Amino acid sequence: MKPNIAFVTGGYSTEAVISYKSALTIEKNVDTDKFNVYKIDITPNGWFYESGKGEKITIDRQDFSLTIDGKKITFDAVLIGIHGTPGEDGKLQGYFDLTGLPYTSCDSATSALTFNKRYTVAVAAFAGINVAKSVHIFKHSPVLPDQILSQLSLPVFVKPNNGGSSIGMSKVNEAAYLAGALEKAFKEDDQILVEEFIAGREFTIGVFKSTKGIITLPITEVISKKDFFDYEAKYEGLSEEITPAQVDESIAEKIRSTAKKIYELFNCSGVVRIDFIYNEAKQAAYMLEINTVPGQSEASIVPQQVRAMGWTLKEFYSALIEDALTRKKG
Repeated sequence: MKPNIAFVTGGYSTEAVISYKSALTIEKNVDTDKFNVYKIDITPNGWFYESGKGEKITIDRQDFSLTIDGKKITFDAVLIGIHGTPGEDGKLQGYFDLTGLPYTSCDSATSALTFNKRYTVAVAAFAGINVAKSVHIFKHSPVLPDQILSQLSLPVFVKPNNGGSSIGMSKVNEAAYLAGALEKAFKEDDQILVEEFIAGREFTIGVFKSTKGIITLPITEVISKKDFFDYEAKYEGLSEEITPAQVDESIAEKIRSTAKKIYELFNCSGVVRIDFIYNEAKQAAYMLEINTVPGQSEASIVPQQVRAMGWTLKEFYSALIEDALTRKKG
């Protein structure tokens, strides 16, 4: 009998639009010969499955089940495709832990930690991973631009501390623009990370766990046509992404080994994407952030890397689901 898989999409944040873009790719490539797949839309207005007849059926949140034509359907695992809250910050993972359902992402503790950019770089730095110098600011305790610049050197990046897809992010080259960048970021989050710019080449790498162990995907070099890799560069074609990256093997091996170390350090599961800057002068890779639910849209990097490895997306999603099924209880 084929396992029942709940594929969750949507979300409660501005990143829901990215979730729906990822959903289009995932739906086309999940192996329905191996799995019965039910797409569940998780929104602030409710959790729904839309039947083939266009009927919206509400999920029973007591046990995350569906009732279709009088028949109750329970699930064997969950394929998580939600960017932002509650699918990337650990909230949904905690709920699935309580209901006993395995899932294709990091657990609730790792998801919550890595969703917070400042705490992520702090833990990484404690373990000896290179990270940029940064300042963490809370909306309830505002810090003046002059105070920030007494600790950091321009240029700096200003980004919402929780969240992804580069929404609310700015690069600040001149002190006069810092206040506006802070205001922009605070519209997305009540915490901000201000981070010193590191000169170098930008690389990103997917890492995932299958039933055969931890696997690193081919590295991508990101060359933005904007001043940095912002939302438009990521999702509207204003970047060049070279996969596999044309890079010396010595540098590639530093990135792969560091990425694998980070994956193990943070006790990751499923697929994550880790972003780096490689600084030539110091011959060192600096970790920028960890994305625990990386994008799967046609414009996204992980699907590029999967294909460059010689896998189909169908094989890749099957590997993620099969790994999750090994964690099924009972």
